[in-house]
Amino acid sequence: MSGEATKYGVLVAVDGSAQSDAAVAWATRDAALRRVPLTLLHAVAPVVVGWPVGRLYSEMPDWQKTNADSVIAQARTVVEKALDGSEPPELRIEVSYQNVVPALIEASQRAQLLVVGNQGIGAVGRLLLGSVSSALIHHAHCPVAVIRSDEGAVPDPQRPVLVGIDGSPASEAATAWAFEEASRRGVGLIALHAWSDVGIFPVLGMDWRERESEAGEVLAERLAGWNEQYPDVNVKRLLVCDTPTKWLLQEAERAQLVVVGSRGRGGFSGMLLGSTSSAVVHSTKTPVIVVRA
Repeated sequence: MSGEATKYGVLVAVDGSAQSDAAVAWATRDAALRRVPLTLLHAVAPVVVGWPVGRLYSEMPDWQKTNADSVIAQARTVVEKALDGSEPPELRIEVSYQNVVPALIEASQRAQLLVVGNQGIGAVGRLLLGSVSSALIHHAHCPVAVIRSDEGAVPDPQRPVLVGIDGSPASEAATAWAFEEASRRGVGLIALHAWSDVGIFPVLGMDWRERESEAGEVLAERLAGWNEQYPDVNVKRLLVCDTPTKWLLQEAERAQLVVVGSRGRGGFSGMLLGSTSSAVVHSTKTPVIVVRA
């Protein structure tokens, strides 16, 4: 990608919260790794008719500007601390005077990756970025990374990348992204496929061993082309027969990054990665990238 399509490089939403700081730190390291610009975007919610009038109303734009300046300054400090001596990415600042979700969706058209905290504080009052991240993973025009704050903890760079595979177009896109991430980071890749999302239980006339063998063959086919394109990535295949969310969360504890599709339908299980990706995003402490087809 080039030109206008990558104007923002790695785009991160900033609002001054601890979750926002964690997202900025992660985005800084990611932009440096990709060697692309880092854009800090702060959304200033417009004044609406229902808000108080009088002096408070007249002073609101000045307060918003002062708050925006403070949020951006705080984010700049986080960027400087996150670099840890590595070459800094080109830093860009964007202030958007509209609500945060449409601002980020619009900006995502010109970004390689959009990074948000899983919740935070809005420019005016309390804003749950949980709802923002939920909206973005389904509507953003680029992959979305959701980062949780864990007292400044940095994922172990030696840990592998984890990807959930179900055979859907979104899963294919996630697989491509995961291989690139693993190669860029110089680590291995865990490819997890849940060939049934209901667990093992007796079904008359069903041979579970045969189904598992078929799933293994399909998983190998899904990975074959990527193995050839990324020979430097050591892939561990993991077949499970249970709810995919449970296994993704378990394996995420040993990964530095989780990659999933925004929604999908497995070739065998019929599992919906929409609910799976949402559950993983809101439940794991590991950074998660959600990729749309």
